[in-house]
Amino acid sequence: MLPLYDTIPSRRKPYVVYALIGLNVVVFFYQLSLSRVELIQFMYNFGLVPARFTLNRWSTIWQIRTGLSLYSNKWLTFLTHMFLHGGWSHLIGNMWFLGLFGDNVEDTLGHFRFLLFYLSGGILASLAHFSLNLSSQVPMVGASGAISAVMGAYFVLFPYSRIVSIVPFFFFFMPALVAVPAFTYLFFWFIFQVLSGLFDSPTGSGVAYWAHIGGFVVGMVYGYIYRVRRRRYYW
Repeated sequence: MLPLYDTIPSRRKPYVVYALIGLNVVVFFYQLSLSRVELIQFMYNFGLVPARFTLNRWSTIWQIRTGLSLYSNKWLTFLTHMFLHGGWSHLIGNMWFLGLFGDNVEDTLGHFRFLLFYLSGGILASLAHFSLNLSSQVPMVGASGAISAVMGAYFVLFPYSRIVSIVPFFFFFMPALVAVPAFTYLFFWFIFQVLSGLFDSPTGSGVAYWAHIGGFVVGMVYGYIYRVRRRRYYW
């Protein structure tokens, strides 16, 4: 299913969502301007490489073997990785889901609180990936973990929303628009991430499924806490 839009209008413009999308696009176009060697160096500098933290002298050995330098602070990569993307489909898919689910969550939380939630959700999601891939030498990049946190919050805050999606009916060789309950759509999305993470190939598919899972759980917990606090405030 390809989600197109939800059925809950926002009361306010999602300026933080717009800014995040713009920043991700700008960084991606910068990536396109780099040569292949420069891009590899950029990805290893600002993508999250667990081996930089867990394998002794890995950074030094990597620099000797490649002739490329690692000039960024490795701790900063827990934040910077979420603004890098591996290709057009990676970028477009992430930004589409951020725009679809982020506007309502930002509308509910407020601009500044949403920004803090997005960034902290992305960092916590990356920790889930990190903890299960301690010796990985592959840079993790992308906003998927942070966006998964947004989706987890949406799952809790707007369970009765509808996600209008294109559903292909192969038997009739034609797609159809279907308004899928948000609870159902996101529940099956999450189950798919869990199954994919559990049965991923030993060499890895290149998708950080556990960052998706961790981010979604973080978003659910935050959304539940926010909903309980708001309910107590009105009482």
